[in-house]
Amino acid sequence: MPKKILKGTVISDKMDKTIVVSVERVFQDPNYKKIIRRRKKYKAHDEENRCQVGDMVEIIESRPISKTKRWKVLRILKEGEGQ
Repeated sequence: MPKKILKGTVISDKMDKTIVVSVERVFQDPNYKKIIRRRKKYKAHDEENRCQVGDMVEIIESRPISKTKRWKVLRILKEGEGQ
């Protein structure tokens, strides 16, 4: 079974070897036909601490690394304006 891959924006890089990625999904409400945006935060493993706040990254599903980490950084798609 292929692993899930998500694209999102890094919103925190304060932890060691861990980033928080905000992934947004857009869908239409089945009843009201209105476009809805939902954001979810994922903790991802960043071995080399390369990612910075604002970067667009791809994360891939992995085995549990810690209590809340179940994703790894696959690659950095776009460098953001670091703070």
